[in-house]
Amino acid sequence: MLARMSQTSPTLSPAAPEQPAASTRRWWTLVTVALAQLMVVLDSTVVNIALPSAQADLGFDDADRQWIVTAYSLAFGSLLLFGGRLSDLIGRKRAFIIGLIGFAGASALGGAASTFGLLVGARALQGAFGALLAPTALAVLTTTFTVPKERARAFGIFGAIAGAGGAVGLLLGGVLTEQLDWRWNLYINVVIALVAIAGAIVFVTSVPRVGPRPKLDVPGTILVSAALFSLVYGFSNAESDGWDSPSSWGFLTASGVLLIAFVLWQRRAEHPLLPLPIVLHRNRAASYSAILIAGAGMFGIFLFVTYYLQATLKFTPIQTGLGFLPMIAMLVLAAQLSTNIFVPRFGPKVMVPIGMTIAASGMVYLTHLGVTANYAVDLLPPLMILGFGMGSTMPAAIQTATLGVDRHYAGVASAMVNTSQQVGGSIGTALLNTLAATAATDYVASHLPPTPAVAAEAAVHSYATAYWWGAAFFAFGAVLTAFLYRRRSATPAPVPAGPDAAADAPEPVVAH
Repeated sequence: MLARMSQTSPTLSPAAPEQPAASTRRWWTLVTVALAQLMVVLDSTVVNIALPSAQADLGFDDADRQWIVTAYSLAFGSLLLFGGRLSDLIGRKRAFIIGLIGFAGASALGGAASTFGLLVGARALQGAFGALLAPTALAVLTTTFTVPKERARAFGIFGAIAGAGGAVGLLLGGVLTEQLDWRWNLYINVVIALVAIAGAIVFVTSVPRVGPRPKLDVPGTILVSAALFSLVYGFSNAESDGWDSPSSWGFLTASGVLLIAFVLWQRRAEHPLLPLPIVLHRNRAASYSAILIAGAGMFGIFLFVTYYLQATLKFTPIQTGLGFLPMIAMLVLAAQLSTNIFVPRFGPKVMVPIGMTIAASGMVYLTHLGVTANYAVDLLPPLMILGFGMGSTMPAAIQTATLGVDRHYAGVASAMVNTSQQVGGSIGTALLNTLAATAATDYVASHLPPTPAVAAEAAVHSYATAYWWGAAFFAFGAVLTAFLYRRRSATPAPVPAGPDAAADAPEPVVAH
């Protein structure tokens, strides 16, 4: 129901919704997009399970092992905004298919790799095409589903996949590694991509361009790509070399300088890569913040619970993946309840903070775990709580982050969602690993002599430290988003379609 409508600036071009496709076609488009999103999310975790087998096969040492993961995250994180804008410029259907073909080709190259260097190169190529594919998939969803009820349902499914993909990757990685070969963790992408390419050709609608051909902001692209590369590399380096490493702080400082330069350039660029109204709008800023913080907190769930299950409780990779399935089920259930019932009624201002509070309580619950534990009694309840919390948070945040954006900027607005999640994951990786390692060292130092029993207790203590900090991330996110989201959730202000549009025009406010 319309509560009040403020006057909008005549220089703003409203977010022109595209003509809805037939209902059946839209849902098949969602299946296609979901496959692509699952493939990208899977690849951030599925390869981790295969690392020991790949290392034994190709013969690289422990110091080089991190580059299998880092090469992907560096290329993916640094090129996301460029990939999102590129999809706006060349057309989303074309960009989507190119991304799928490129990702599949890079996966096949990595699966067939005979040397460490070739595998690292293939992973970097995967990240580059993933940076085109991920924001394009979300942009296709944003411009396909314009009916509010259907949009909520579609984003509920998409958010569930974004949240659960990491856990699915752990299960799939365990099955493929144990039953087939580590190379199938990469070859599986080819199978998924072929199905998605067929779906894209048939169901994804190609929208003709209206008006003059937009131009690429080359200086802005170089600045932000370099800034994101420095940011992700700085945190990755801090994880491996420690926070006292000059290179870590050098890259993080360079990232800050480059980001400031990027923002200053966007204020004067004729064709900005990222129009500032996208990120300065309060609801979008709250959503991007929520996604970043959730990405940092979720890392503690997957990484340290995986360590705990395999190293402490001696679960196999497949058992570890199966252990996460109840969390996935709760995440999917909560995502559907949230997007179809709770968000339309209460809005993101209520649902995102509540979801983060629930997730924080689940993290606190995990801190009671000891050297021995019963899965059904000690692990199942907190994992289900965490799943419900994430399912209440992610779909609402992702949907609000892309709501009301002019379709000409849907790609770059979608890229900000992926960028926030990627940066959050990098921050969580570095901070939680460092805090956990320090806690383990301190525990051993205070419990001499260092017997195997002390080492086991130290590991569990370090995991608990990571859970406490993960809970703190979620609690901070709950408070921040409660203040940032508008009390009456609105259709966010349309992003200017031209360089002269006002940046701070008021927007229509709709009561839930």
